[in-house]
Amino acid sequence: MVGQSAPLPATVSDPINSAILAVSEDRLSGFQIDPFGEIAARAGIDAQTVIDRVRAMLAAGTIRRVRQTLLATNLAAGALCAWEVLPARLDLAFDFMFRVDPFSGHVVIRTADAATAGSSYRLWTTLKVPQGFSLRKHAQWLAAQVGADRFRLMPAKMLFALGVGHVRRRGLPPGARAAEPARPLPAGIVELSTLEWRALTALKREFRSEELVRDLWRARAAEAGLDLDRFVAIARTLQERGVIGRFSTFLEHVKPTAGNERVTRYNALFHWAVPPGMEVAAGCEVGRHYAITHAYWREGGPEFRDVNIMAVAHGMEKNRVLEHKAAIDDHLREAGIGFSYTNVFWGGRSEIKPSEIAPDAYLAFCEAHGIDSDTMRAHGEEGASA
Repeated sequence: MVGQSAPLPATVSDPINSAILAVSEDRLSGFQIDPFGEIAARAGIDAQTVIDRVRAMLAAGTIRRVRQTLLATNLAAGALCAWEVLPARLDLAFDFMFRVDPFSGHVVIRTADAATAGSSYRLWTTLKVPQGFSLRKHAQWLAAQVGADRFRLMPAKMLFALGVGHVRRRGLPPGARAAEPARPLPAGIVELSTLEWRALTALKREFRSEELVRDLWRARAAEAGLDLDRFVAIARTLQERGVIGRFSTFLEHVKPTAGNERVTRYNALFHWAVPPGMEVAAGCEVGRHYAITHAYWREGGPEFRDVNIMAVAHGMEKNRVLEHKAAIDDHLREAGIGFSYTNVFWGGRSEIKPSEIAPDAYLAFCEAHGIDSDTMRAHGEEGASA
């Protein structure tokens, strides 16, 4: 049609998109009053171009969501959960966790060498339940729904790395790391007021394409029933209290995107069993490696030979991911941190969505599924295995 402009490029490899994504994936920490202006300034691209390109990539599926993330480990009881499910039920269980349960976030089918500990646990999810409710009781309910034989809940005791940044990680040499160890971030629940929950609920909802404008937060403030200044003040207070993560454009990193490109092909969950008392030191050394997107202190228990440090890395080539793992192993030894056992669980089928953490959402879920919400209340500390 005469006069119709050509569609904007939506591929990751486009140089303008690549420059934007190198910033927007995981470089905007905390609450940003003008996130697109900040991306523009750091990428050297004007703000309207940034908005137009993010819209195009979102429409094409290259970007799967745009949202303000939270440090949800400080807002809701959560854990990495490994599920032992019969092979015939594995895909059905995957679909249930992804489509039916709003409290299950990352849902991944993983494989490991059949001779290694925990290889029968094929389904892995992140699981969070809002404050006041029991993580273990919800996991038991899920196990009954999907026919899981056993599960292992592994809450994060300490966080060492959290930032996706697939574009900026391309081409990293094995062993590339920060000059200083990562800073450990303890997990601890922060209680919020009704007003803060109202603001936070509006703040965290992912953006639709038509919502991507320079004055990004005005409509969200109105959604929360607040004027913009009050909304921003609450957001900044929440950041000071340690519950705000980063503003991020999340790439579709498993499925092909525009131009049949993949951002990454291999997703590996690394396990190490380090001596008791060395967990924080080990996590800080693992977390300083640029290849690592997530690193935690979690207790794997006897099911996983008592591993206690876990980390995730992605890559286009399996051998390169293993080279990153070998470089981290060598670095731990050089730092005087031994490990009695290590393993790699490879990701296959996966879906990712934010876990719902609002208490009202849990009450609505219970009502929709015929669950007496009072029976799902938390009462003290609970065990990890079932």
